[in-house]
Amino acid sequence: MGYSAKGAQQRLSVRFRPARADDADAAVPLIYSSGPVAFDYVFANPVDGDAQAFLRRCFVDGDGEFGWRNHWVGEAGKRVVAVGAGFGADSKWPFTLAAARQILGHYGAVRAAPVIVRGLRVESLIRPPEGDMHYLAHLAVSPELRGGGIGHALINALVYAGKAAGRRRMTLDVAATNPRAQALYERMGFRVTTERRSGLHRGEFSVADHRRMEWLLD
Repeated sequence: MGYSAKGAQQRLSVRFRPARADDADAAVPLIYSSGPVAFDYVFANPVDGDAQAFLRRCFVDGDGEFGWRNHWVGEAGKRVVAVGAGFGADSKWPFTLAAARQILGHYGAVRAAPVIVRGLRVESLIRPPEGDMHYLAHLAVSPELRGGGIGHALINALVYAGKAAGRRRMTLDVAATNPRAQALYERMGFRVTTERRSGLHRGEFSVADHRRMEWLLD
């Protein structure tokens, strides 16, 4: 899939493709940027490093919600400039098993338990897909290229993949503190269906309220 965006000096051609393990250096910081506070709330600690250390382990591993097999990237030339994921309710148990293995492997048995508890708390706020939903997640574009239409094209690519899988109910979550992203989703056809209060705090990390948005395709 290709897309041309107007850059500062020239047209930027972006091609969307399934991610690979060797995209980690560019893709992991972008995935983290899609929800840094929530990621830090769950995964960061002084012993095992910041959340990106865990996300990188998962991405390179390939399995689960954060693995490369679950992601698409947008590539300009040889540079990854966008990333996102799309998955359905049938991913629940494969993702759960992969996450348990990855958390235990990264944190060890003792420190894994509080990570799992915090992950379940965030999951009650940002709920996994159910029924016929195709859920879009980890949507991010390189900061210097935002506002040029790449985010719109990324979502279209993920929606196309969802339609190819037979799904018509596109869903995503957006932080209540991110009106710019919400405005983009609304322009594309998404509408807010639910707002969930957070109340999740850990030290300096305070996870915002989140809004579930849906787009029912024709």
